[in-house]
Amino acid sequence: MKNVIVLLSVVAAVFVLSACEPKRGSDAWCEKMNKVPKGQWTLDDGRDYTKYCVFKQKPEEE
Repeated sequence: MKNVIVLLSVVAAVFVLSACEPKRGSDAWCEKMNKVPKGQWTLDDGRDYTKYCVFKQKPEEE
């Protein structure tokens, strides 16, 4: 029973914390990425940053 409660607590925490992440390509996401060191970016982060923040293409236009 204790294991089930711990597991549910972990799942709930992950769900709540993931909801705080700004949508990829939004202005808030671009600002967040400006604060992250470039060495920590993934290939997808670099591609999306260039697409959405440099060329100002919005995610809805895909």
